[in-house]
Amino acid sequence: MNEILFIVEEAPEGGLTARALGESIFTEADDEASLHQQVRDAVHCHFEEGKAPQIIRLHFTREEVLAV
Repeated sequence: MNEILFIVEEAPEGGLTARALGESIFTEADDEASLHQQVRDAVHCHFEEGKAPQIIRLHFTREEVLAV
């Protein structure tokens, strides 16, 4: 595996959550800079040494509700 993809969403209580596709990795942080570090740490903890993907992609999603 050369790369891993995370879906990043705004948490209802504030901050951000990140969930990996295809792996059981989930993390959260208060801001984007902290999330970057949390995701890196989670990936390194999840995989055995030398098996972690070289590229981590973050796909940010945001939901908006508009009243008419």
